[in-house]
Parts: sequence; C-alpha cells; structure tokens
Amino acid sequence: MPPRTDAPARRLRTEVWIVLGLSLGQSGVYAVVNIIARLTAEAPLRQQTTALNPSRSPRPYLDLTYQLLNIGFALVPVALALFLLSEPGRRATSRIGLTFSRPWRDLAVGVGLAALIGVPGLGVYALGRALGITVEVQAATLDQYWWTVPVLILAALKNALLEEVIAAGYLIERLEQLGWRPASVVAASSLLRGSYHLYQGIGPGLANVAMGVVFAEYYRRRRRTMPLVLAHTLIDVVAFVGYSLLPESVLRTLGLT
Repeated sequence: MPPRTDAPARRLRTEVWIVLGLSLGQSGVYAVVNIIARLTAEAPLRQQTTALNPSRSPRPYLDLTYQLLNIGFALVPVALALFLLSEPGRRATSRIGLTFSRPWRDLAVGVGLAALIGVPGLGVYALGRALGITVEVQAATLDQYWWTVPVLILAALKNALLEEVIAAGYLIERLEQLGWRPASVVAASSLLRGSYHLYQGIGPGLANVAMGVVFAEYYRRRRRTMPLVLAHTLIDVVAFVGYSLLPESVLRTLGLT
C-alpha cells in the first residue's frame, strides 16, 4: 500500500467526490435512475432497447463533429484525475502504470483479460435477455460512413481510458491513501463500475461488477492500468465494430438485435 500523503483526509475525500461527480459517479447516478424508470415502465426490460453509440445528426460531417466532441470532452475528467495524482518528480502515468514501458507483456495480459471477460460477458448478456433482466443493447447505430469504424475505435479507447484511469487507477490510489482495506477498495471500484452500466439492465450491471473485481484486484497487485486499458479497448472494439459490420441475421442469432 502506498504511503499516506500529507493532505488531510477530508480534502482527499472531497477531491474523490468531485472527480466522481464529474465523471463515472455522475453516470452511475443517472444509470440508477434510468434502471428504476425502466423497471417501472409498462414494457418489460426484455422489450426495451438502448443504443451505445447513436448517431447525433442526419448530416454526416455534423454527426462526425458531434462524435469527436463527445469523445474529447469525455476525456477531460481523465486529464483531471491524472493531474491530481501527479507528484513532484513523478508523473501520474508512471504512478498508475499507464505507460508503454513493457508493450508486449501488457498486450499479452490485455488480450488474456479481454478473453476472460469478453467471452463470458456475451453469455451473461444472452442469459440476461432470456431471463428478461437485460435490455436489447445496440452497440452501434451510426450510419455507414468512411469515418464510422475509426470513430467507433476512438469511442472504445475513450471508454477504456475513462473507466480504467478513474475506476481503477485513480479511485484505488485515493482510497488506499484514505486507509481503506483492500477488500473495501476492490468492492468500491467494482460497484462503481457496475452502477454506471445499469442502464443496460440488471444483467450487465452484475457482469460489470464481476469485471470490476478482476480489474481492481489486478491493479491493486500490479499497479498497471495499461493492460486494463488494452483489454477494455479490445472488448469494446469487438462489440462496436463487430456490431456495425455483422449482418442483421447474425446479430439476431446472437441476440444482439
């Protein structure tokens, strides 16, 4: 466990609430409200849908502009978290292992984690749809333009950086500085991750809690977010780009549409 800083605990707690309130914590609150609204709607969850990467304008280049702005501004809390974690003589990226110092090892771990999480995740989604506790998730509803696939890849990278830097690196570092026990740290990180996925239904929320436990424990032991970012990016790229490229009949067979 890293040594405590000289900053008062109250200041650190306030900082954590501010960072979460500007990023994943805010998303979590909205997702909780969203799942309550879905559960109390007339239509059951199995008949409801959600789109992860919707089109934002019928005009192609205006749509592209909105997509890029959304990605760029979503990364501002990441920059804030890294700024707050930085110390004299030590960059925050080095502190949380967001570096390219061991690319092949990180890539191998990332691919392994992606397979460990991604394959069972698809099964959990299918099971959730069958049980009626998961909405129909449309991973990408963008029209097919020359920029569609690059934007989906950037969106996957954005999600990975936002979630792994804040939910894993930043939050775990700060909670440990506040003296939290390892089990409590892992629980907080994983429950946060599950909360902001509840808009997809109860199934994805629980699946992401499980993913959060694996990722949080890995970070707690290894102090590296780069493999987590690679794994998360790979999972989302397969979901987003695969969804946009697969024929409708295949998507229907997989229960994705």
